[in-house]
Amino acid sequence: MLRRILVLLGLAAALAPLAACGDDDEDGGGNSESSDRPVILATTTSTQDSGLLDVLVPAFERESGRHVKTVAVGSGEAIELGSRGEADVLLVHSPDDEEDFMKTGKGGERRLVMHNDFVIVGPPDDPASIRGMSSTQALERISKSQAPFMSRGDDSGTHNLELKLWEEAGVEPSGSWYQETGQGMGATLRIADQKRAYTVSDRGTYLSTGDSTDLDVLVEGEPRLLNIYHVIDIDPSAGPRVNASGGRAFAGWIVSPPAQGTIGAFGRKEFGRPLFVPDAGKTEEQVADAA
Repeated sequence: MLRRILVLLGLAAALAPLAACGDDDEDGGGNSESSDRPVILATTTSTQDSGLLDVLVPAFERESGRHVKTVAVGSGEAIELGSRGEADVLLVHSPDDEEDFMKTGKGGERRLVMHNDFVIVGPPDDPASIRGMSSTQALERISKSQAPFMSRGDDSGTHNLELKLWEEAGVEPSGSWYQETGQGMGATLRIADQKRAYTVSDRGTYLSTGDSTDLDVLVEGEPRLLNIYHVIDIDPSAGPRVNASGGRAFAGWIVSPPAQGTIGAFGRKEFGRPLFVPDAGKTEEQVADAA
């Protein structure tokens, strides 16, 4: 709880100068359509840790002439920022939370952007012997053997998926073997590596941190491990500071052919495969069938 309060206070401090800028707008700080205002993108640590944002954000800034302020947190915290009108656009991967948010009327349009998949990784010697098992069988085996497991514990899309897997496995993880890092995906992978522990990761971040960790993919390839990302522009009703035009501009751009081409090429040269698969214009059913 203390960590969460500190994170939120830090975000508030980071965003305060941006909010103050709005006082100079002609509408007295309301919903300005000025292209001079920064676009606040609330997104997941996986898009940052994988390096994808380092490619996408500069490209959008060059093509649009707008400046982007990125806040990389768990999907749950990103959605909370959007709900409070403290973000203009979301790039997240927590479908249940996204659908609940859209029901509030504070989300503009929710569009499919891309996908990769989740994997369970661990030490190469696999002390719990989970290699090749289903995800639920693997977690049950980890629990019974009390092998170290690192959870993000941060209300991210990855954390929510992990909790669902434990529930489906019929396990309520607890004890010294189960630890929460309270950090993003890249940091959690490095901690798991140091402690010779298992964890759930999105494949993109796992691949991008491969040079700094010695973890193997042990469980993969299940439909339940599909990891889908949506972009949601924030409706002005969320708050007077929402830069609605900026949010819509980014959301429209990231599903455009040039941006989708960039996503599809990202990682191919370095890893021999893209870290994300572009999905704009598809339905979730089409993505699931093709995965």
